[in-house]
Amino acid sequence: MRVVSTASPADRDALGRGIAELERLGYRVRMGAAMRPDGYFAGSIARRKAELESALADPDASAVICARGGYGTATLLDRLRLPRGLRPKLVVGHSDVTMLQAYLWSELRWTSLHGPMVASGFDHGAANASGYDLNSFLHASGGKRQSWTIALDGEPLTRGEASGLLLGGCIKLLETTLGTPWEFETRGSILFLEDRGEKPYQLDRMLVHLMQAGKFRGVRGIVLGDFPDCETPAGSSVSVRDVCRRILGSLRVPIVFGAPFGHTARPMLTMPMGVRARLQATGEGRLEILEPAVTLPND
Repeated sequence: MRVVSTASPADRDALGRGIAELERLGYRVRMGAAMRPDGYFAGSIARRKAELESALADPDASAVICARGGYGTATLLDRLRLPRGLRPKLVVGHSDVTMLQAYLWSELRWTSLHGPMVASGFDHGAANASGYDLNSFLHASGGKRQSWTIALDGEPLTRGEASGLLLGGCIKLLETTLGTPWEFETRGSILFLEDRGEKPYQLDRMLVHLMQAGKFRGVRGIVLGDFPDCETPAGSSVSVRDVCRRILGSLRVPIVFGAPFGHTARPMLTMPMGVRARLQATGEGRLEILEPAVTLPND
């Protein structure tokens, strides 16, 4: 498993704890050469690009995991040069890594995992606050199960059941793909969306933009995160839940709100992207993954 830094620099202690946790799970973890931080980037564009290209083309690594998110992945995408016939690798991350996962899905049809990163999830350990959910990560990364179930621990905004291709990520990053070559095609999908630190009106703006861009047309179901640090501002009574119900409820598709994936203070679920799934929007919500995200052996 190769660790890459595509965005912002990671805290050294958090990185060490995350690597130790991955090794405890049985992974052989390899880091690239140390970078010199460049402003709010983990390193220069040239260094981050070279590290990512090397990891994606490494024949001895079947998985690539990001150190953390932040900002900077988008600066690499139109510069990437990957060899033809590249063997697929499972790319793991969330937040800013949504841009890379969108690129790999749109350009190469690679599945990936929207899940914990070395210094943002694994550093806090399994089942801990700001840590990760062990079972969903092992099921998604192991390739040993043809199907499994993720308990979403949320609530239905619109009840029902639907099947489709599981796609998604951080809302503000998916919005940023609009107009690029790696813009998502969402028709026929179960779309999962999450974010943090957005005021309700800011989330409203993003959802309306995606709606007007046609990104909800043909979507069969939606899973929403729990949106930490998105509290209702003083003087208002409108919550992010209210915004999601008002805008997305008109789609008349099953919707579950409040699942702990991506940015969350709860143990983070791992959501495989690019696989068939069935959403059940009843009770606390359930997502049945209908095919493995990976068929290669773990590295």
